[in-house]
Amino acid sequence: MAERVARELVVHGRVQGVFFRAFVADSARRHGVAGSAVNETDGTVRVRLEGEPDAVAAVEADCAAGPDRAVVERVEASDVPVAGLDGFATG
Repeated sequence: MAERVARELVVHGRVQGVFFRAFVADSARRHGVAGSAVNETDGTVRVRLEGEPDAVAAVEADCAAGPDRAVVERVEASDVPVAGLDGFATG
Protein backbone atom coordinates (compact mmCIF):
# COMPACT_ATOMS: atom_id res chain seq x y z
CA MET A 1 0.00 0.00 0.00
CA ALA A 2 1.32 3.44 -0.92
CA GLU A 3 2.04 6.10 1.64
CA ARG A 4 -0.96 8.28 2.54
CA VAL A 5 -0.85 12.05 2.33
CA ALA A 6 -3.26 14.71 3.52
CA ARG A 7 -4.05 18.12 2.01
CA GLU A 8 -6.31 20.95 3.06
CA LEU A 9 -7.74 23.23 0.39
CA VAL A 10 -9.58 26.50 0.68
CA VAL A 11 -11.44 27.05 -2.58
CA HIS A 12 -12.37 30.63 -3.48
CA GLY A 13 -14.86 31.89 -6.06
CA ARG A 14 -18.47 31.01 -6.80
CA VAL A 15 -18.29 27.66 -5.02
CA GLN A 16 -21.36 27.66 -2.77
CA GLY A 17 -24.82 26.87 -4.09
CA VAL A 18 -23.42 25.24 -7.24
CA PHE A 19 -23.15 21.59 -6.04
CA PHE A 20 -19.41 22.02 -5.42
CA ARG A 21 -19.33 19.84 -2.28
CA ALA A 22 -21.24 17.02 -4.01
CA PHE A 23 -18.87 17.31 -6.99
CA VAL A 24 -15.84 16.97 -4.69
CA ALA A 25 -17.42 14.04 -2.84
CA ASP A 26 -18.06 12.21 -6.13
CA SER A 27 -14.47 12.81 -7.26
CA ALA A 28 -13.08 11.67 -3.91
CA ARG A 29 -15.14 8.48 -3.95
CA ARG A 30 -14.08 7.70 -7.54
CA HIS A 31 -10.41 8.08 -6.57
CA GLY A 32 -10.65 6.33 -3.18
CA VAL A 33 -9.85 9.50 -1.21
CA ALA A 34 -11.24 10.18 2.27
CA GLY A 35 -12.03 13.58 3.73
CA SER A 36 -14.64 16.30 3.81
CA ALA A 37 -15.94 19.43 2.10
CA VAL A 38 -17.55 22.17 4.18
CA ASN A 39 -19.01 25.57 3.30
CA GLU A 40 -17.37 28.39 5.25
CA THR A 41 -19.14 31.61 6.28
CA ASP A 42 -16.82 33.69 4.06
CA GLY A 43 -18.13 31.97 0.89
CA THR A 44 -15.22 29.56 0.46
CA VAL A 45 -15.31 25.77 0.63
CA ARG A 46 -12.77 24.05 2.89
CA VAL A 47 -11.77 20.62 1.58
CA ARG A 48 -9.79 17.99 3.49
CA LEU A 49 -8.32 15.16 1.37
CA GLU A 50 -6.49 12.06 2.56
CA GLY A 51 -5.25 9.09 0.56
CA GLU A 52 -2.58 7.94 -1.87
CA PRO A 53 -0.60 10.84 -3.38
CA ASP A 54 -1.76 10.41 -7.00
CA ALA A 55 -5.40 10.05 -5.95
CA VAL A 56 -5.27 13.14 -3.73
CA ALA A 57 -3.63 15.09 -6.57
CA ALA A 58 -6.41 14.02 -8.95
CA VAL A 59 -9.15 15.22 -6.58
CA GLU A 60 -7.23 18.45 -5.96
CA ALA A 61 -7.13 19.03 -9.73
CA ASP A 62 -10.89 18.44 -9.91
CA CYS A 63 -11.36 21.02 -7.13
CA ALA A 64 -9.38 23.57 -9.13
CA ALA A 65 -11.66 22.97 -12.14
CA GLY A 66 -14.95 22.68 -10.23
CA PRO A 67 -18.34 21.62 -11.58
CA ASP A 68 -19.95 23.42 -14.54
CA ARG A 69 -21.83 26.02 -12.48
CA ALA A 70 -18.86 26.93 -10.27
CA VAL A 71 -16.26 29.61 -10.92
CA VAL A 72 -13.07 28.71 -9.06
CA GLU A 73 -10.90 31.81 -8.67
CA ARG A 74 -8.11 30.25 -6.64
CA VAL A 75 -7.26 27.33 -4.39
CA GLU A 76 -5.05 27.70 -1.32
CA ALA A 77 -3.53 24.29 -0.58
CA SER A 78 -1.37 23.03 2.24
CA ASP A 79 -0.06 19.72 3.52
CA VAL A 80 -1.59 18.65 6.83
CA PRO A 81 -0.98 15.66 9.12
CA VAL A 82 -2.58 12.37 8.11
CA ALA A 83 -5.44 11.64 10.52
CA GLY A 84 -6.55 8.20 9.31
CA LEU A 85 -9.86 9.44 7.85
CA ASP A 86 -12.29 6.98 6.30
CA GLY A 87 -15.07 7.95 3.89
CA PHE A 88 -16.04 11.41 2.67
CA ALA A 89 -18.39 13.85 4.41
CA THR A 90 -20.07 17.04 3.25
CA GLY A 91 -21.50 19.34 5.83
